[in-house]
Amino acid sequence: MECQNFITINGDNIAREHICCAFSDKKCAEGYELKKRWLKDEFPRGYVFRRLDERAKVFLEYGPAESAWVPVDAPDWLMTGCFWVSGKYKGQGYAKELLESAVEDARRQGRHGLLAIVGMPKFHFLSDPKWLLRQGFVEVDALPTGFRLLALPISPAATAGTAPEPRFAECTRAGECDHKEGLVAYYSNRCPFTEYYVKGELAATAELRGIPLKIIKLETAEQARRCPSPATIFSLFHNGRYLTNDLSVGLEKQFDKKI
Repeated sequence: MECQNFITINGDNIAREHICCAFSDKKCAEGYELKKRWLKDEFPRGYVFRRLDERAKVFLEYGPAESAWVPVDAPDWLMTGCFWVSGKYKGQGYAKELLESAVEDARRQGRHGLLAIVGMPKFHFLSDPKWLLRQGFVEVDALPTGFRLLALPISPAATAGTAPEPRFAECTRAGECDHKEGLVAYYSNRCPFTEYYVKGELAATAELRGIPLKIIKLETAEQARRCPSPATIFSLFHNGRYLTNDLSVGLEKQFDKKI
């Protein structure tokens, strides 16, 4: 479905169309192109990027949960990615229109429904859980780190509760990573901001404070599905324990507050 006033980015038009985030941020130019490359690789696997036909941050990403870059076990569902309606575009029904287009895709594909990874309370770079719950999503799994897995059942089996329930992968349950000293940052090019803020701001801030930092870039869906955090855009661990998925932690004032 093509929403009114919306366009779907694909391999044919991505070179000339913007992808909402960081399109005018010069310091993130490399990350912007890397996100476009990531999208081009994911489109053949059924990934969808749909946005308002404006120079704005109004968009929704989703794709088959089986190939999603998150540690979730959920065959026959669609997994949502970034979902944003910002600034003056809020309150005009765009979010509901985007969500309905994904629901129609799920029905057309015979999927059980839609999934969303959120944080309680709301986490940075993740959708608003309260808004999703008002749209009919329900919580189906939770982690001690505050992450929640929400589902919007659509198929008869899912609405009746007889379909296998989606779950976070076991690698996320402990909220710990294998490296127990200093900082460990996991990130991917699912977001155009990560390349600069992880390898630039975070690395510089950690070095200034003499804190060892190990950076692990998730290069494939298989690697992302083994990540110890559901936030595979960016997650930071401190002395082996999950700390935050907020990219601004790399900025000095934010870093000191978190640590």
